[in-house]
Amino acid sequence: MSAKVPETQEVVAHIDGGSRGNPGPAAYGVVVCNAEGTRLASFSKFLGCATNNVAEYQGLLAALGYALEHRHSRLKVVSDSELLARQITGQYKVKNPDLKILHERARTLIAQLDSFSIKHVLREHNREADRLANEALDAAGGKKGAQAPRPATPPPLRASATYRQGVLRLDETLPLDEGEEVSVEIHRAK
Repeated sequence: MSAKVPETQEVVAHIDGGSRGNPGPAAYGVVVCNAEGTRLASFSKFLGCATNNVAEYQGLLAALGYALEHRHSRLKVVSDSELLARQITGQYKVKNPDLKILHERARTLIAQLDSFSIKHVLREHNREADRLANEALDAAGGKKGAQAPRPATPPPLRASATYRQGVLRLDETLPLDEGEEVSVEIHRAK
């Protein structure tokens, strides 16, 4: 028996998307709870080959779709993707063409809600959604820790950054593996 939620009460969706290889096998996981923390639904989906950021957006779209389908007009999303959260709130620009399409779709769905918020949290505060995404990847045949083969010489990565208050911050995330070392060359924009 699932818990009922009054249509005016806010529901909380923990979302996560992941990719092994980035791009590589990708999936998302979503856990929806009422304001008291009682689970209403949990679901995940294997996406095929995609980037981590695309998987994060697909998780957001799935949570928005669930809220609208079940007539929950107030939604709070919790995500460990800083990029996603800041792009949705308008703090970061969306420059990637693939993400622009997903961002526009998300904004269209958000506009149909009475209330929406998104919060960035550390990964350890989003474990259940992360577990669901990884289970979807495992079930689709991806081995834990498996990655798509990388070219012998990877192509150069390009990103823009903004310098404010003594800190240089990237305007978008880069497809790097945890602990991967890179060299950086900085050029002023014209």
